[in-house]
Amino acid sequence: MTTAYIVDYLRSPFTPAYRGALASVRPDDLAANVIAALVRRSGLDPVLLEDINLGCAFPEGEQGLNIARCAALTAGLPHSVGAATVNRWCGSSLQAVQMAAGAIAMGAGEAFLAGGVECMSRVPMMGFNPLPNPAWDEAQRTALLNMGLTAENLASRYGISRAEQDAYALDSQRKALAARAAGKLAAEITPYHEVAEDGCPRATDPGKLAGLKTVFKAGGSVTAGNASPLTDGASATLVCSADFVQRHGLQPLARVAGYAISGCAPEIMGIGPVEATRKALARAGITAAQLDVIEMNEAFAAQVLACCKDLDLDPAHLNRDGGAIALGHPLGATGARLVGKAASLLRRDGGRYALATQCIGGGQGIAMVLEAA
Repeated sequence: MTTAYIVDYLRSPFTPAYRGALASVRPDDLAANVIAALVRRSGLDPVLLEDINLGCAFPEGEQGLNIARCAALTAGLPHSVGAATVNRWCGSSLQAVQMAAGAIAMGAGEAFLAGGVECMSRVPMMGFNPLPNPAWDEAQRTALLNMGLTAENLASRYGISRAEQDAYALDSQRKALAARAAGKLAAEITPYHEVAEDGCPRATDPGKLAGLKTVFKAGGSVTAGNASPLTDGASATLVCSADFVQRHGLQPLARVAGYAISGCAPEIMGIGPVEATRKALARAGITAAQLDVIEMNEAFAAQVLACCKDLDLDPAHLNRDGGAIALGHPLGATGARLVGKAASLLRRDGGRYALATQCIGGGQGIAMVLEAA
């Protein structure tokens, strides 16, 4: 089996859907901009690329027509480079990274771009015409279509208070703002024309968060302040084999050490990272206590807090530059951001092992373990 390495990572600015600076940008243009920038930064001849794996949670409208191929052509890549769109909802681009690593492991290519895109301004949550199976009962439809209620379910099951969720959200915002002010996000962002910074992080305080109305359930605890915002964004990683890295003098960030997917009940989809993480850690031959970097998607504060309780994760290693509550969650792009960020933090801050994990609507979890190169 051939070892796969995360060599580099770039993303677009992440901006609020509908009202943000990228709301008028087509998703294929946004993804193409990131792909082209990553190829330029690598210094590689793009003809060496085997495939472009691009995650997208709702591949329709402007995100349709195999958006991976559309973005690759728009980026000016050679016609010889393949492209495939990957859909595992929120886990789409983490799955795209695994597809690249898996192809490398079986000798089916040496260099891949794996990432994702979601322009939630252009294609709405659940797509333009969601049609769940008419045989499903109301509970099944709700669990599939209303992610906020699944977060409320976890808050209730795990006894997570509104105050705990708001405190977590405030910490995420503060970390993201501090990281941006310190220039710690600049290296991972490639501008789209004049848009060069994330638009989602916002200064807030406990009083403002406490004053927000609940969104999904009367008397509930999930608000716009302790959940990730609708977001526009794209991301990409360069994934290469060990031999390719050596031949081309590349300096990889991390090797892919373990991966897993898991399922759970749709109504508690946010707990998905727990079993996926346990399986990925076991496959990497390590324990959670050995993790130096943890990037867990913050779909909702309640979801992250529930997962951390079950996994007994050290919060000091969790989302140290902020998470999706602050940075945003462009569904199909988030997984590659998590992997790329985790790998980058191993290089930037030191450490041996990192985890990238997220929950997935419909009741799944996905996780990847990385080891510093």
